[in-house]
Amino acid sequence: MKFELIATDSSSSARAGLMQTDHGTIETPIFMPVGTAGTVKAVHQRELKDDIQAQIILGNTYHLYLRPGLDTIQKAGGLHKFNGWERPILTDSGGYQVYSLSDIRKIKEDGATFQSHIDGSKHLFTPENVMDIQRVIGADIIMAFDECTPYPCDYTYARKSMEMTHRWLKRCCDRFDSTEGLYGYNQTLFPIVQGSTYKDLRIRSAETIASFEREGNAIGGLSVGEPAPEMYEMTEVVTNILPKSKPRYLMGVGTPMNILECIALGIDMFDCVMPTRNARNGMLFTKHGIINIKNEKWKNDFSPIDETSDLYADQVYTKAYLRHLLQSKEILGAQIASLHNLHFYLWLVKEARKHIIQGDFIQWKNNMVVDMAKRL
Repeated sequence: MKFELIATDSSSSARAGLMQTDHGTIETPIFMPVGTAGTVKAVHQRELKDDIQAQIILGNTYHLYLRPGLDTIQKAGGLHKFNGWERPILTDSGGYQVYSLSDIRKIKEDGATFQSHIDGSKHLFTPENVMDIQRVIGADIIMAFDECTPYPCDYTYARKSMEMTHRWLKRCCDRFDSTEGLYGYNQTLFPIVQGSTYKDLRIRSAETIASFEREGNAIGGLSVGEPAPEMYEMTEVVTNILPKSKPRYLMGVGTPMNILECIALGIDMFDCVMPTRNARNGMLFTKHGIINIKNEKWKNDFSPIDETSDLYADQVYTKAYLRHLLQSKEILGAQIASLHNLHFYLWLVKEARKHIIQGDFIQWKNNMVVDMAKRL
């Protein structure tokens, strides 16, 4: 993977860049739709490519490992062949999912033992086998195996967890560097900064992660319940340390406002389930504010979902019709709302990139975060 900075903002740490992978070029800053189990929920791959204009999507190691299983994915020729997505893919190592299984997992130096949420069977994830699993899945960018700490988190636990994540990273790198991809294209390994919301731990972790000199770096353990100001503070601490010449990925973030504020802090890559999950519950994000389409006020609103959008679904379907579909629990409602929100997120980062290159990003960003937070 290669990363090139195209422009930087003079009034903030925002950057516009280009990432080159064997499955295509990614313009940063970028939002990556989450396709946990090999699919972005309720969205066809053609819609992802043509309507949403996604440049890279996510898969999840934990979920894909359990179902359909590695044997099926390898026989298919990797996740790209299995799900029909020809552009880049990133896989989360499963560390966050293991963290979320707090009642049915045990974390030790060797790795994490957990029970499947599907059938209760027991499994072990180690730094080594997580690298092997992600080789089989075949994503372009794969993540190191880490422990994601909860919020709030005791300082001693956060420190010990971070130190173990660093030891695990060494094992991940050794395994990754001693193996080859299975499908004839290159894969890239990103380490993950941890340290909870403790500044000294974040500094130490960022310095350690940077010392491994991988092709990109990620920031984990944020957006797990901490107040937004703490997330921004920790993000800024880390971006001031991570090398400017490499992409920075803030994992699991977030709202449109979060994304713009973190672009200003120097983040290049984002992912979050929010646009699709909230869409299925009737929350639509727009440049003018947030719409709860289930509210009575939209019942007889026959205007397009978003008159300013170039998305087919936004122009053809009305607010009243989308409300009716979601109230009726029709699958099409989830599809239309998911298309809208994902298209908006991709539009937002594309606009951010344009304003970074034009040199007026901060003024634009400050106006956008106020408008987008309004309740319509």
